[in-house]
Amino acid sequence: MKIAILGTGAYGIALASVLENNKNEVTMWSKFSTEIEELDKNRTSPKLPDYTISSNISFTNNMQEAIQDKKLIVIAVPAAFVDDIAQELNPILNPDQHLCIASKGIENDTCLFVHDVVKKYIDTENLAVISGPSFAIDIVKRIPIGLSLGSQNEETISIIKQAFQNDYFKLRITEDIKGIEICGSIKNVIAIAAGMLEGMHLPESTKAMFITESLHDMKELIYKLGGDKKTILSFAGFGDLLLTCTSSKSRNFSLGYLIGKKIPKDEIEDYKCSTTIEGLYTLKSIYQLTKNQNVNMPIIDLIYDIIENDKDPEELKRFLIEKE
Repeated sequence: MKIAILGTGAYGIALASVLENNKNEVTMWSKFSTEIEELDKNRTSPKLPDYTISSNISFTNNMQEAIQDKKLIVIAVPAAFVDDIAQELNPILNPDQHLCIASKGIENDTCLFVHDVVKKYIDTENLAVISGPSFAIDIVKRIPIGLSLGSQNEETISIIKQAFQNDYFKLRITEDIKGIEICGSIKNVIAIAAGMLEGMHLPESTKAMFITESLHDMKELIYKLGGDKKTILSFAGFGDLLLTCTSSKSRNFSLGYLIGKKIPKDEIEDYKCSTTIEGLYTLKSIYQLTKNQNVNMPIIDLIYDIIENDKDPEELKRFLIEKE
């Protein structure tokens, strides 16, 4: 199968490794010509320094060339750039092509989830989202990985399963696109607070308490925004939350750790500037979304106050005890 991946970040490269291993013909796209030239020449990325990219994977910075004759197009750029990608795709996309969204987040200005951003410009039912507990570095090692695949189009589901599934990469199917996107977005925000607990040297018992409370709130948010509560128990829900909230490989968790440890603010700002932290982008969106929808989400309010208004992260301990 001919497949395009839009985005050459660590996760996009990791997904490309799975697709290439399954004997698909893979082309990766980035708008940055220098990045494309270096990837093509060196076959390594500073985002995944210990992984060698297969010579079977090709690179281009020409969108038309990237998607031409491709059966499946995977969107794997940070959430903030999905709007631009969807606009560029719209006039050149073939109605028979299928889209798989691997990006996670909520657009700042509109509070739209990634799936809705794409639908704003592209009128297609050939659309799916994937999400779940999967660090790029683990995917390229070909260890067992499980993701949720959300779509209401049986043909799209079949194509994505054919492209990705193998003896180490598993997909569980659901129609609850909304629930998957809520989980995939908010877990990055929750992971920042989990990192704060680690930075404050709180033990596993407190972390388990925090994850349990977060799961409950996420379940209620899914319901109130029109998703299926059961999605909280999926790979995209509990699975991804558990991974992101307990691992220093998570950039969101690492940011929270620095805040909880109370290292100098200039060091925290340096980390923010040098690292793509999806939870920071999503925090502003989910905070505004809960206000717009009159949804009570006190954990989000507290994380927002710690990040944006310099509230003491020690407030997390009191919050966990007093939370109803």
